[in-house]
Amino acid sequence: MTLTAWIDGVFRPLDEAYVHVEDRGFQFADGVYEVIACFGGRFLELDAHLARLEASCRAVRISLPYAREDLARVAFELYRRNPFADAMIYIQVTRGRAPRKHTSQPPRPTVVMTARALPKPDPKLVEEGVAGITLPDIRWRRCEIKSVMLLPSVLAKLEAERRGAYEAFWLDERGHLLEGGSTNAFAVIDGIVCTHPLDGRVLGGITRAWIIRLLRQAGVPVVERPWSPREPGVSEMFLTSTTTLALPVVRLDGEPVGGGRPGPMFRRVRAMLEAEVANIRGA
Repeated sequence: MTLTAWIDGVFRPLDEAYVHVEDRGFQFADGVYEVIACFGGRFLELDAHLARLEASCRAVRISLPYAREDLARVAFELYRRNPFADAMIYIQVTRGRAPRKHTSQPPRPTVVMTARALPKPDPKLVEEGVAGITLPDIRWRRCEIKSVMLLPSVLAKLEAERRGAYEAFWLDERGHLLEGGSTNAFAVIDGIVCTHPLDGRVLGGITRAWIIRLLRQAGVPVVERPWSPREPGVSEMFLTSTTTLALPVVRLDGEPVGGGRPGPMFRRVRAMLEAEVANIRGA
């Protein structure tokens, strides 16, 4: 099976798709990225993902050399050229190729797009839930930028794996739960859905925003505020991301969350998301 990638305006076989050894994404992690889900040829929140990519580029002073509509066309064509019914499209933009120096300004950014099969959710994880651990937040304070510098998340996820957990969640200095290594986090506290505000300590997740919008449209109160998994009244917790949609977190640091099983709010959220995906497929 031959896969196709796109690099700087050219479609190539994945095995022949390379960037230069002096690309600043390789040497400095000087770049940003997006991951976009595609269901049967129809993209989930494509415009929102591309808008966030543009915002990340502006934040790190990279001039994105392609317009949003051009990147959208490439994403559709890349999907068409690869053999996946459901796919995740990865877009990475780096500052480009230049001799190694902190302040080098390459003449042109490097823009890469690849496609992989979108992982199918394990029904057991949806039905039974997952375990998480918490760790002190060791990241920088610009988490609204979707940077390719993911070493803290890699280390956190390795620790979660070592301890038999699905995800690692970052805690701030006051014990507030911020987000996961590659996920946003929600809790149900005294019947209110809560998630950390967009204050630079968390990524503005596309699925996070989608869930907030769906819940509020359904009349479900959602509050964006700092919250702790230790505060009274926490009855549920769930994580969200583009590739998993939503999964219930039923144990945290070895202790049950709420009743230790997926709760009614998670089931409602999951049903909403699955209905939306079905609509996207059938649109």
